[in-house]
Amino acid sequence: MSTSLDQLKQTGTVVVSDSGDFESIDAYKPQDATTNPSLILAAANKPQYQKLIDVAVEYGKSKGGDIDAQASAALDRLLVEFGKEILAIIPGRVSTEVDARLSFDKAATIAKAKHLIELYQSLGIPKERVLIKIASTWEGIQAARELERDEQIHCNLTLLFGFGQAVACAEAGVTLISPFVGRILDWYKKSTGKDYQGDEDPGVQSVKKIFKYYKQHNYKTIVMGASFRNTGEIKALAGVDFLTISPNLLEELKNSTAEVPKRLSAEAELSSSDKLEKVSFIDNEPEFRWALLQDQMAFDKLHEGIKKFAEDGDTLKSVLKKRLQA
Repeated sequence: MSTSLDQLKQTGTVVVSDSGDFESIDAYKPQDATTNPSLILAAANKPQYQKLIDVAVEYGKSKGGDIDAQASAALDRLLVEFGKEILAIIPGRVSTEVDARLSFDKAATIAKAKHLIELYQSLGIPKERVLIKIASTWEGIQAARELERDEQIHCNLTLLFGFGQAVACAEAGVTLISPFVGRILDWYKKSTGKDYQGDEDPGVQSVKKIFKYYKQHNYKTIVMGASFRNTGEIKALAGVDFLTISPNLLEELKNSTAEVPKRLSAEAELSSSDKLEKVSFIDNEPEFRWALLQDQMAFDKLHEGIKKFAEDGDTLKSVLKKRLQA
């Protein structure tokens, strides 16, 4: 009998590896891969990746300037070096994240995204194989809107927890969104003291609603569930566009033959009598911010996620500074 992982792929869901540890990626034959500062930091501490740090440090030195400027240049190059190695393994695209500290600065986000793409292109990698990851703040969504429209740079809007964020992303024409299933579950478990399973999981419910809304209103933005706590969440979303899954859960699915039936389909949503009303946020900043503020979970987790990614980015930068000063 086929593995649960193979069955998941057969539902039409594209499987994506959520890891900076590219040596572990090939075993699961994913289409795409995603990274973030936390994942890169974890991988960069392993001996087998020191050669990538060496390349990044030499690049930082070559750019000149003070130690902060060199470390910033080295960090950008390190992210791209990891992306390059991952792209040598997978057939699809890799997601590379913009510095989380820029999450509230549209112009700086656009500039950083263009710089990362230029770095990839300098290594012979076309921009079509890269998704630029940007936090789903008002400024981030507006930056992605311009990048997609004016630069044909494809974006992955991350740290997405609220329905209003998802609506604005679709209206902005972004390529892909990453609603964080497990982190939504974490918030509700802490808030209510309850445990949730399968379809009762609030993270699963959030992704299902977004998927339904996108398909019913013919938005092309890809829905990619992310940040899973267990395989039950993954199986409950079988049939969604994409799922990005950590190596430990990919291994669990690979070692299981439990059935994974298709649970979601675009056709079913289009023919459903349960229609979701169309709403708009993309040109109404006050309404977007109010909707986010009204959803305490989304507000809390967005800002907590930005802070954590920024801290891990700073830690990674400190590692590079030490190497630059050595």
